[in-house]
Amino acid sequence: MKQFLFTALLWLAFFNTANAQQLKSPNGKFVMAFSLQNDGTPSYSLNYKGKAVVKPSKLGIELKDDKKSLLNDFTVIDTKTATFDENWKPVWGEVASIRNHYNELAVTLNQKGTDRQIVIRFRLFDDGLGFRYEFPSQKNLTYFVIKEERTQFAMTGDHTAFWIPGDYDTQEYDYTTSKLSEIRGLSEKAKTANVSQTSFSTTGVQTSLMLKTNDGIYINLHEAALINYSCMHLNLDDKNMIFESWLTPDAKGDKGYMQAPSHSPWRTIIVSDDAREILASKMTLNLNDPSKIEDTSWIKPVKYVGVWWEMITGKSSWAYTDEFPTVQLGVSDFAKAKPNGKHGANNANVKKYIDFAAKNGFDAVLVEGWNEGWEDWFGHSKDYVFDFLTPYPDFDVKGLHEYAKSKGIKMIMHHETSGSVRNYERHLDKAYQFMKDNGYDAVKSGYVGSIIENGGNHYNQFMNNHYQYAIEKAADYKIMVNAHEAVRPTGICRTYPNLIGNEAARGTEYQSFGGSKPNHVTVLPFTRLVGGPMDYTPGIFEMDLSKMNKDNNSHVNSTLANQLALYVTMYSPLQMAADTPENYDRFPDAFQFIKDVAVDWSDSKYLEAEPGQYVTVARKAKVTNKWFIGNVNGDNSRTSTIKFDFLDKEKKYIATIYADAKDAHYKTNPQAYTIRKMTVTNKSKLAQLSAPGGGYAISIVEIKK
Repeated sequence: MKQFLFTALLWLAFFNTANAQQLKSPNGKFVMAFSLQNDGTPSYSLNYKGKAVVKPSKLGIELKDDKKSLLNDFTVIDTKTATFDENWKPVWGEVASIRNHYNELAVTLNQKGTDRQIVIRFRLFDDGLGFRYEFPSQKNLTYFVIKEERTQFAMTGDHTAFWIPGDYDTQEYDYTTSKLSEIRGLSEKAKTANVSQTSFSTTGVQTSLMLKTNDGIYINLHEAALINYSCMHLNLDDKNMIFESWLTPDAKGDKGYMQAPSHSPWRTIIVSDDAREILASKMTLNLNDPSKIEDTSWIKPVKYVGVWWEMITGKSSWAYTDEFPTVQLGVSDFAKAKPNGKHGANNANVKKYIDFAAKNGFDAVLVEGWNEGWEDWFGHSKDYVFDFLTPYPDFDVKGLHEYAKSKGIKMIMHHETSGSVRNYERHLDKAYQFMKDNGYDAVKSGYVGSIIENGGNHYNQFMNNHYQYAIEKAADYKIMVNAHEAVRPTGICRTYPNLIGNEAARGTEYQSFGGSKPNHVTVLPFTRLVGGPMDYTPGIFEMDLSKMNKDNNSHVNSTLANQLALYVTMYSPLQMAADTPENYDRFPDAFQFIKDVAVDWSDSKYLEAEPGQYVTVARKAKVTNKWFIGNVNGDNSRTSTIKFDFLDKEKKYIATIYADAKDAHYKTNPQAYTIRKMTVTNKSKLAQLSAPGGGYAISIVEIKK
């Protein structure tokens, strides 16, 4: 069913006084009120089930070098309302069909003295509110520069927050759990070293921000459809508990160059008294445009292995030689260089991974460090750092492609830019064509280090436009993109479903850089994954990394069963079995779950959820109709209790349960696990122990009569 009705005054819970309008969600649980303050400042508030979740909060845009900003002196000159209801089918996803149902209020404002107009558009769903600023075509507002967006989110109290520090260049922090009033005192401690980081405030935090009130209301603040605009952070007034938007600047401090007609991204507030509904929300996707790629038949979910973890742990290297102190592409002769003996992207090693992938039913192999330039790729503000075309002498592009093809395996390209985006864009067409010529359908791109061209940051308007350009250009070549160190996702994967993955958070690699908190993966689904899937690279079986590299004393803070569960709890259509073949061969019974688990789903059920403590998810595979369950646990041992009522009635199933052993612990006994089978129906229940930093994974197969 699809309908879109515009009226002057709809029956849908909308009333209009001189300066106030109200809008209700389709189910009536939310009420949004818009009004103008006495000085003509726009404001809004949001109630959920009769309780305030956002108190009256100001809206507006501060302009640079302009006599009057778009902050106050407004009058309402028009209001339009609408209701919209449709079901759409994602190319890939957690479910086969998504309902997009909202009530809308668009308020047109005229500013006294400037005769400028803006529209503030609100969409109220059954799971929350989205709103944005729109700048219609007009003579008095054509080109303008944003000094700051002044959107407020006034909280009702000193909520518990799950946050990372505000930063223009990295999102790769562990999450801190604290009261809002404690953020200022914890901010410095919450920052850990990164190769590129730029903080802006001791009360600044990043979206997606997860909050919980004292009376059990869960609130998520984020943005959707971040296109041609700067990424939004939040800065907290911790005396009044008011968050205000804080956009990422360019090198001059400017936060956006706008040309009317245009609009901002959506600002989103997802709310529920049930944490599971936050995880199940599709509001972020619904606020993005439908797919602009007409033929999506080439976009396919991927399960892959790769020459990566051995590099991350220091067992092997990206660089081919240790002889060159510097490299000049086209000048340095690698054919005459002495190999260092550690280079991971060599023909024999890559073939080993291809063989392993083929033997175990994987789709593809990623190889990093295949191309010339890794000897001095980082930290020198080097423009011409890679050409994305020229392999090292020990990497036979065509030969490996043919070998992989003979085994039914695809290869995944790696493009590291080292922050030199001008260089990447100058090579992009040739690089993508090179991929197609050699059978590569997907690319992992990287933006490690500072952005060198304009001295800007990773998440400003210029860089966001670059990331978008790369995605759209890739679509022209029918290439799927997995971008690392790029801006955090905001649902753009609906519009460009070739964006099948992002990093944009602290991933598994940090387990090799000193470790992540054991509850990290119980927070990410409530924060980073609200905007889209993450290439988290799970599946590590050897937690003592000194066994990979004697000089690496890091420990993976997870049990083996927890690593299995991540394939279900950390949704992504792109899933890597990140460990080495040797480590998987040591645990073939546990590895079976990774071989079996799907990467594309027709249905998902969130069975248990509490941010920072536990997440339990059941998903139904799109092709096979098999069910898989994953549970990840936080710091403390816990018994997870679930029902199997999502299974079909009158059918019996065999459930294979991969669980923590009784004495399992992420630090002291991470590889202690059990595997057992049991018959289940839709009336069955399960009480299962989850160790600290642990969890369990279950595969469920129907018993055929």
